[in-house]
Order: sequence, then C-alpha cells, then structure tokens
Amino acid sequence: MPDLHFDPDAVVADARAVDGLSDFGDDNYRQPLEKLLWSLEYEAKLNDIGRAVLRQRVVDILSTRLRVQAYLKRYPDILEQQIVEPLVIVGLPRTGTTMLHRTIAADHRMYAPLWYEVRFPCPALDWDFTAAGDRRITEAKAEVKAMVDANPELLAIHPMDAMGPDEDIMLLEQSFYSFNMQAFANIPGFDSWIEAQDHTPGYQYFRLLLQFLQWQKKRSGQPGERWVLKAPHHLHYMDLVFKVFPDAKVVQSHRDPVETIPSLASLIAGVWVIYSDQADPVEVGRQWARKFARGMAHSMAVREQLGEARFLDLWFRDTVSQPLEEIRKIYDFLGMELTPEATAEMSRWQDFNRRELRPPHQYTLDQFGFSEEGLQQQFRVYRERFFTG
Repeated sequence: MPDLHFDPDAVVADARAVDGLSDFGDDNYRQPLEKLLWSLEYEAKLNDIGRAVLRQRVVDILSTRLRVQAYLKRYPDILEQQIVEPLVIVGLPRTGTTMLHRTIAADHRMYAPLWYEVRFPCPALDWDFTAAGDRRITEAKAEVKAMVDANPELLAIHPMDAMGPDEDIMLLEQSFYSFNMQAFANIPGFDSWIEAQDHTPGYQYFRLLLQFLQWQKKRSGQPGERWVLKAPHHLHYMDLVFKVFPDAKVVQSHRDPVETIPSLASLIAGVWVIYSDQADPVEVGRQWARKFARGMAHSMAVREQLGEARFLDLWFRDTVSQPLEEIRKIYDFLGMELTPEATAEMSRWQDFNRRELRPPHQYTLDQFGFSEEGLQQQFRVYRERFFTG
C-alpha cells in the first residue's frame, strides 16, 4: 500500500478529481478540515487500514460537498423545501433512542434519514431518481459489511443496516462540525479544538442536507409529513437545534449513565481497534464520559432556559417493556394521530428486530477505567434530576 498522507491540499485535489467539480460553496469547511487532517496524521496512530479508510472518508465528504453544490445550481428549488416541526430524539447513547427512532420511522408519514443517505447524502450526478439506479446503496452495504467483518462484535452492540434509519450525526459530519470522527480514532487535538467552536455553520449545513434529502425522497415518490431525527450528539448543541429548527419537538430518553456510558465506551473501543493497533480502551472511557457529562449539562441548561414544554421525557425501562405505549405518548406530544396503519407497521418492524435476535453485548466497567461511584459523581446533577427524588 502506498504511503497515504493527510495533506489538506492533496485531499481536496483528490475530492475534486472524483467528478471534475471545483466549487465547494462557502469555505466554512476548510478550517475544521485542516485541524482534523492534522490530528489524523500526527495523533491518531492509525494502522494501514485506518489511514486508507479515514482518508477516503474525508475525500468522500469533500466530493459530496462538491456534488451538493452542483445539484443546488441545477435545482435551486431544493432550497425551497420546508422542514416542518421535526421530531428530534435525543438521550445518552444506549438509552433506547435507536429503537424509538427506527420504530417511529416505520410510519410512512415520517421521513427518516437512512444509513446510506447520511453516509452519502448526495447521489451521483447522473442519478435517475430511483433506488435501483442509486450507487450509494451498493457502496453503503459494502462499507457496513467491511466494518462488521473487521469486528463482528459490533453487531452485538449496535444494529447496522445500510438501508435502515440511522443517526443524523453523519450529516453533521459533512461539515466536519461533529464528534463523529472521534468515534473512529483518538484525535484529542481536533476534539479539543472543535468543542471550542461555534457549531452554527454545521447545523445550518445539516438543515440544507435535510432539505436536499427531502427533495430526493419526494422525487423518488416517497410521501412524508415530517422528519424523525435521532442523535445523542444533539445533547451537546441543543440550543442550535432550536436555533436552526425553531419548531422542533424533542423527545429525550433517560437511563442511568452508570449503565449507558460503559456500553458506549464498548462501542467506541470496538471501532477504534479497527483503525489503530494502539487503541486504548481506558482513553476511550475518559474521553467519552467527559464529553457526554458536558453535553448533558448543556442540554439541561437549555431546557431550563427554554422551558419544559418543548420536551417530552421517556425512560428506557418503559420503552423496552411497553414501546408502543411510549410511542403513543410521543404522538400525543406531536399532536398526530397514531393510526392503526402506523401501529401495524411499527409492530411488524419490532417483530423482525427483537433484541434477542442479536448476540449478547458483554463488557465490564473496569475495562474502560470506570467505577460505579465515579460515574455517579460525574453525572450527579443529571442523576439527581431524573433518577432520584
């Protein structure tokens, strides 16, 4: 394998060569791109697979941005798409948000971003507006298969389906204003820098991509009334969710961090080991516990400022034991009827996606440098608000 380097100009040149395009639109992407590439080169300790895969991921993001610009020039009506009262599901990772998101997405009145759409939000320039002619699906299926082949234990932690609904953090990654790349490698310099930035440009580009995906779905004949979105990442920027989507409705799922954070660390560590031979699970635990303690504190502050009427709280124990009853609460919160047709669609999805059909997820707290007492203290304010009293 030839030496692969993360030089910004070379990566940009490779992206421009994909389709022969050169217009990126605004240059909001450039500074986070340069910071990210420096960390991947000098901090991440990537193996050969990691260097190849993550460099290509950045090239994919940049070539997508070029393609998006080309579509906007060809079809300016994309920007006329209205994103109306999106449902945004948040919560610490491992709190049942994936199950809620995918179950609600079974309602054909809902638009949901699929894995291949968030990974590759822009189709080829010659796309014929049909799934059969969409090369993104083939590429997405191959990428999911490669990840699972590299670490089969990932399926025990998180169900992966190239054609299924998935987290919209990968849409935020398209601007490089997200924490998604930190889930692939240890890049503390970029992590520290990006946390200190204003993520408004990332959320504005996220909204544009949702408009583009909605335009695509309508072009391919998919009906829908509103979006159902999901990403624990939004806890870190709840103020921007409402800044960019003022009429958003937020459902927050709750589960004790003592149970969720070690499970998250297990997932992240399972990915780090694919791309680096020096991945440290204790460092995974330190980084991601700190990150989500900070994000939860921010989210709680926003809730206090905006008022509780914009939020609906659900608890993991209830969504697992009585999912359709909890989903009925969500529809009441939205002011939507939970129709018999939607209920039947959701029930069918749940029958085919039972947790017991996947292998068990096994880990211990001390693998990641955690103790029960330490996590209780780190998330003390959140636990006191939602789990005691």
